[in-house]
Amino acid sequence: MLVAPDKFKGSLTAKQVAEHVIAGLRQAQPDLRYIALPVADGGDGTVDAAVAAGFRRIERVVTGPTGVPIVAAFAIRLDTAIVELAQASGLNRLPKGGTAPLTASTEGTGELIRTAVSMGCRRIVLGLGGSASTDGGSGMLRALGVRLLGAHGRDLPPGGAALRRLDRLDLSGFSLGDFELVVASDVDNPLSEAAGEYGPQKGASAAEVQILEQGLARWAEIVEWELGVGAQHLPGAGAAGGVGFAALAFLGATVQSGIELLLDLLGFADRLPGARLVVTGEGSLDAQTLRGKAVAGVAAAASRSGVPVVAVAGRIELSQERLREAGLAGAYALSEVEPDAERSMRNAGKLLERLAARIELPC
Repeated sequence: MLVAPDKFKGSLTAKQVAEHVIAGLRQAQPDLRYIALPVADGGDGTVDAAVAAGFRRIERVVTGPTGVPIVAAFAIRLDTAIVELAQASGLNRLPKGGTAPLTASTEGTGELIRTAVSMGCRRIVLGLGGSASTDGGSGMLRALGVRLLGAHGRDLPPGGAALRRLDRLDLSGFSLGDFELVVASDVDNPLSEAAGEYGPQKGASAAEVQILEQGLARWAEIVEWELGVGAQHLPGAGAAGGVGFAALAFLGATVQSGIELLLDLLGFADRLPGARLVVTGEGSLDAQTLRGKAVAGVAAAASRSGVPVVAVAGRIELSQERLREAGLAGAYALSEVEPDAERSMRNAGKLLERLAARIELPC
């Protein structure tokens, strides 16, 4: 049996979910062989999933989203590196309880990419998700040698608000050599929607969203003038506060479905032969599940090999019909064993074991 869950956000990592599910399954089916393969869709937990699948973890001190040095990691195998934006520039890397919608930067993500390239990686997979900033990826590019200059030739400060004062770019220090960048993301918004749709999730007020929209518009205007590239309109340009735009315009990136790309890198299909069942899961099975999240991706990949899939979740908001549309033969919620949401999150591991013991093998 293959156990391939995503994280339960705010409660358990994907690896912990897999361990607890297997512990519960063994109570009911002790003689079966279980394989754990934690998965991710490019957001939080992507590096951990890669390491669990055999990639090597590399840690470096980089610039955090507010400019404070932090330790962040990426994963490497042969000449491929998996860089998770959330590791260096995510909401989870902000000071506890804080937000910085106007000034947060993606510089640390660029530093991770630069390190991976310097180590000989020729294929960089950049997982987007959980971003703290709306800087259009300008911080990432700053770490790669691009200078953003104001009217008097001075470097602009970090963040999306400062982009309103952008006058020109200095690309003389921008040279990375030959590498392929693949963006793992399921966001298809253009750059113009990055602030309005996702800015409030990062703490931006209505007035601050307007400021960020003005900054991104100026950023797109100057980039098109300097590079002759109108990438702001491309699907995915608005991902991670505009990091998708920077990757497309400056780094020639391609955009792929996060979960499909990660399942391929993690060797998911290679684990399916002989499997009687796949157990996947995430914190909530809801409308987002059907839009490229891990559970739907796992179900689609397994169904191509004729292997049935069931899911475990903290809560289930989808009807049985929608669950079937997602490719699931069944779904089990922690609320079945603990209706109280707070206690459910606090004791998620043990509850998952009890829940997993109820999972029935297909005939």
